[in-house]
Amino acid sequence: MALNELTILFVEDDPVFRKLVTSYLISRGAKVVEADDGEQGLNSFKAERFDLVIADLSMPKLGGLDMLKAMNQYRPGTPSIIISGNQAMSDVIEALRHGACDYLVKPVSDLYLIENAIRECVNDSLEDSLNFDEQESLSYLELNENLALLEQCGEAAKSVQQQLFPPSRIEYSGVVIDYSLFNTDEVSAHFIDTAMIDENHVMMYMAHFHPHDNRAAFASVLLKSFVNHKLKLYRNGISQSITEPFNMLIYLNDRMSKSGLGIVADMTYIVVELTHYRAAIAQAGSEFRCYLKNSEGLSPIALAGSLQLGMANWSKPSLQFRTLQFGEKLCISTVVNEHKQQLLNNQFHGLVHKPDSKPGGYMQLSLK
Repeated sequence: MALNELTILFVEDDPVFRKLVTSYLISRGAKVVEADDGEQGLNSFKAERFDLVIADLSMPKLGGLDMLKAMNQYRPGTPSIIISGNQAMSDVIEALRHGACDYLVKPVSDLYLIENAIRECVNDSLEDSLNFDEQESLSYLELNENLALLEQCGEAAKSVQQQLFPPSRIEYSGVVIDYSLFNTDEVSAHFIDTAMIDENHVMMYMAHFHPHDNRAAFASVLLKSFVNHKLKLYRNGISQSITEPFNMLIYLNDRMSKSGLGIVADMTYIVVELTHYRAAIAQAGSEFRCYLKNSEGLSPIALAGSLQLGMANWSKPSLQFRTLQFGEKLCISTVVNEHKQQLLNNQFHGLVHKPDSKPGGYMQLSLK
């Protein structure tokens, strides 16, 4: 399937590589506007609407990430792909955090890789995409090259993972999310994330990776990348899965089991619909408990037991629905008494390194 009807902005300071990719994309049916630095790319972006932006990471005048940030402020939601010779994991993370839907590393040995990444970003059907072991994002192929580094270097793994954690308090329109996570080693076995899906839905999740080693950092990046992929599909009207916890855990189980990491994960994933304050909760594994919190304390939410994500005989997650009443808060916590007490005492510190504490933590969603 060609790239007909797509208008692409390609920002690249290497004229040979730029012309090579541009000629290929035009031969596949796309309209391509070229720019040789970030400032020129941003000006072109403001002057014309594009279906997709492809940008080098390191460019004169305005780098790819800074350009991407500026574009998101001017016209949010435009899909983007980063292509770069810089393979630093911190750059991968920054690209993901600022909305890039894929990250490819130079030299790009086969231009079909770029075409497939474009199709993924603009949400053509997966059946029409090229098949790379059924991975939904080429980000996995690029990130996998860094797995050996993360396994060998604890400091690199720690740096990668810590950049993914949000501040201890995240404020959205109508919702506040607070959390504390305590890790005993350099890399946390636990991971949390949250996003305002649209004006009526907010999601949060908490995950626990086994075994607890440097691969947990890599698993955190993968998990966030997979969730970002579904978030983009939703915002482009392609898939509702990001708002459906049951289907999200089925999807994430498939991705984790095919990742090649040899890691399994406990996970609780929650979406709150803000018009009626209705929460949908799905859970895999036994690491976490969900609670409704009010002035009288914590009330557990019953969820049936299920296997961890990534296990060969995994079947389906447990599911529960709740409607939040005035003054109630929705919480996820590890099964540790001191964590429950700290949750009751509203002790929220974000990510904390405490070698003498029990690993784990808690997060809380409050309605404004």
